[in-house]
Amino acid sequence: MNTIFQLAWLIPILPLVGFVINGLGRKTLSKTLVGIIGSGVILISFVISVLVFLQIKQGHTDVIHYFDFIQLRSLSIAVDFKLDQLSGLFLLIITGIGFLIHLYSTSYMHEEDNKDFAKYFAYLNLFVFSMLLLVLGANYIVMFVGWEGVGLCSYLLIGYWFRNSDYTNAAKKAFVMNRIGDLGFLLAVFWLISKIGSVSYDQIFLSANLAKLSVFDITGITLLMFVGATGKSAQIPLYTWLPDAMAGPTPVSALIHAATMVTAGIYMIARSSALFSLAPITQHVITIVGLATALLAASIAIQQNDIKKVLAYSTVSQLGFMFVALGTGNYVAAVFHVLTHAFFKALMFLGSGSVIHAMGGEQDIRKMGGLHKHMKITSITFFIGCLAISGIPGFSGFFSKDSILSGAYEYHPFVYAIALFTALLTAFYMFRLYFITFTGKFRGTHDQEHHLHESPLAMTFPLIVLAILSIVGGYIGVPASLGGHDELSIYLSPVVKSVEQSLAHETEYVLMGLSSVLVILSILFAWVKFRNYKNALPTTWLQKVLENKWYVDEFYQKIVVEPVQSLSVFFNNVIENKIVDGIVNGVGKLVNYSSRQLRWLQSGQVGAYVLLMVLGMLILFFIQLFL
Repeated sequence: MNTIFQLAWLIPILPLVGFVINGLGRKTLSKTLVGIIGSGVILISFVISVLVFLQIKQGHTDVIHYFDFIQLRSLSIAVDFKLDQLSGLFLLIITGIGFLIHLYSTSYMHEEDNKDFAKYFAYLNLFVFSMLLLVLGANYIVMFVGWEGVGLCSYLLIGYWFRNSDYTNAAKKAFVMNRIGDLGFLLAVFWLISKIGSVSYDQIFLSANLAKLSVFDITGITLLMFVGATGKSAQIPLYTWLPDAMAGPTPVSALIHAATMVTAGIYMIARSSALFSLAPITQHVITIVGLATALLAASIAIQQNDIKKVLAYSTVSQLGFMFVALGTGNYVAAVFHVLTHAFFKALMFLGSGSVIHAMGGEQDIRKMGGLHKHMKITSITFFIGCLAISGIPGFSGFFSKDSILSGAYEYHPFVYAIALFTALLTAFYMFRLYFITFTGKFRGTHDQEHHLHESPLAMTFPLIVLAILSIVGGYIGVPASLGGHDELSIYLSPVVKSVEQSLAHETEYVLMGLSSVLVILSILFAWVKFRNYKNALPTTWLQKVLENKWYVDEFYQKIVVEPVQSLSVFFNNVIENKIVDGIVNGVGKLVNYSSRQLRWLQSGQVGAYVLLMVLGMLILFFIQLFL
């Protein structure tokens, strides 16, 4: 075994150690020590991940066996780690961005009590451990353990300020919606076990084992896996938990709901690309759902006024783009967009946290304005993030977005047209957010304006690093049409096989030029409309509908939540209290009544006992003689 690979077990274990130390020592450790431990373990994991990545890049891959987990006569499940091109890339994303967010948190959360501060870092470390377990697992069971772990940590971190009932409701909503998706994933794993008798990737994706699956099996398994992905990666209809998850601290939003957890569904499908490539029906479903999610979320983001809600719906929309790439068979483009999105969306979430920090907790962009002159680093880095997500040429988002749009065009021009329109909406709502927040005149209170200041170095340093990555991160996937070698496709080719694109370079130039020009026009339109923004209420029915998020939450409340609550009341009042309790209490009353009647037999009178004994003997003689 490769010497560096022997250290791979430390990558997830170190964050777990950080969780244990900070969790158990939360009442005794100082904030400084908690921050050093919480951030330090992630930094060491990142260093080891870089070493592992360099070995993988040289062509070394391995499956490392640690111990047997479940041993049955026909099924063997082990805790194995798979170190290959896909897991190596995700290790860098999780630990690299994870470290920057931990570092940012040491300053952002400094006003918390020592005990709560330590609890926060313990949860954050546990989340990173779970996410690393998810991507390192060499079989679906280990992946599922990590999958459930990130769901638990998401619940804990969203509801971190649990004294606020709205926040705890948001945490419960995330937990329940993820459980719905998780059931689909679990059923798919059971189906694979029943047909192939294994959960190991290396066994399942063998041609001989794939041949054991009928078209019905493959379609059913992949659709169930997709249900799991819709929960974790917030696709229609299980997307409404993610905007509500903004109830958690802003660094949590950056880590869980921008860079890592929500990409778990993308990772799972990319890892299972050999299976999904054999399921055209599932791929069509993924494309349609991804396209609808991207468009719906982008339309909602246009009219939101909470700075984090805009970014939340933007995340849902960008995840929709990734699913469009998966559905069109362009798995590498989906992973590429995961990478670039992690950079610029983490940047913008942390930038929004810097703004909220300076505004004393205010999140309504209508009460901001003119912040550029007070917070130049935050403003410039946020601007770079907006350019990247809009797909401006030269920035990371341009290359990954172009790859997705090219695949969509080759799949079907209609899919391309909707995806391009959604990209224009993305540029519009992101620069609406930027111009309302950072340009024009300040619209908050005098006290807020008096306290406006740039964030400390522990918060601005991650912003600068992520801004640089948002610029240069896309150059690992420069297509041949622009003189590049598409290094990412070459790197991932042993693991993830995308459909071959046959577009002529001239066609790609036209598509790139068209999207770039339209995006720039969309940004200019936002500049004209919002550079001197003044508070304005929705004036048209469409604006009101968008501000209320198409009333999807209200719709779910009416058709799902209220009927379930009514059914629960019925079961409690009728089934539980009257029938179940009635039966239990009835048995008790029957025994009590019978005892009261039978006690008369014990009268204490000897004559009565003799009489009963004689009657008993006569009955026995009668039975013996006549029956």
